[in-house]
Amino acid sequence: MFLKKTQRNREEAGLSLTRHRQVYQAIKEEHETYGYPISVLCKLGKISRASFYKWMDRCIPKSEVENLRIADIIEKIHTESPDKGYRRIRDELERYYNIKVNDKRVLRICRKKGIQSTIKYSNHGCTRQAANPQFIAENILNREFTAEFPNQKWLTDVTEFKYYTGIEVHKVYLSAILDLYDRRIVSYVIDDCNNNRLVFNTFDAAITANPNATPLCHSDRGFQYTNRAFHRKLETAGMRQSMSRVAKCIDNGPMEGFWGILKRERYYGKRFTDRSTLVKMVEDYIEYYNNKRLQRNLGVMTPMEKHDSYLSAA
Repeated sequence: MFLKKTQRNREEAGLSLTRHRQVYQAIKEEHETYGYPISVLCKLGKISRASFYKWMDRCIPKSEVENLRIADIIEKIHTESPDKGYRRIRDELERYYNIKVNDKRVLRICRKKGIQSTIKYSNHGCTRQAANPQFIAENILNREFTAEFPNQKWLTDVTEFKYYTGIEVHKVYLSAILDLYDRRIVSYVIDDCNNNRLVFNTFDAAITANPNATPLCHSDRGFQYTNRAFHRKLETAGMRQSMSRVAKCIDNGPMEGFWGILKRERYYGKRFTDRSTLVKMVEDYIEYYNNKRLQRNLGVMTPMEKHDSYLSAA
């Protein structure tokens, strides 16, 4: 009983201190803004002038000063990239500002400042299944979303973006290849048509950039990937083909995840009114993703840092 009463007294004392601080701050702001007399404001706030002046002359703890400094940097990060949650903000603080704090501290500051990441919207794909697929591969990948070295396993897919000219809706399509070892985007192509050429050009670019690579290539059962010509292209390059099962988008999970990240951070909630701005957004984001976006599952590294670290150690 005594312990409960002591705890209750402490909580009441804490609430009282918080209320007094709010009153002190309000008196200070009213006095500085409008010039109202301190004595009158203290009387209205039902506190003594002595306690107010004592609060004014207080020594701010070092931890509070440090929190204020960190809060300013967090606000800067959030303003530049409102998509970042507290975990990614913490990683940025350590990497780019040499500030080592834990997740909980950053979360407390974010809550106090009302900082939240942008809402994650659901991703709507644009895959069109082939009515009469020419080639179907087994699901060799089988959700083994790890790799021991670069260019061992590639995932690929196509997604769409919209832009508007007046009331007219236009689409552009992005085809990309993602490496499961370092999660880098190996190659990508943007086009106005979702066709075989889009996917074939994406693989041509990947093979040109990685001439000795013979990865397992995994995709869904979109019509481009079930095309016999595409299968021959992979065989010629010495690659094996793997496909997701019907209606099992999680079989290509990391690729679908990349689409979600890109669209949540740069596309959803915006309205693009011309093609060039939309295309530049996609190009700039992939450059940022590969070279600057830290990922915890890579050891708080960027995809290219993970890629280069393997090459330097090999």
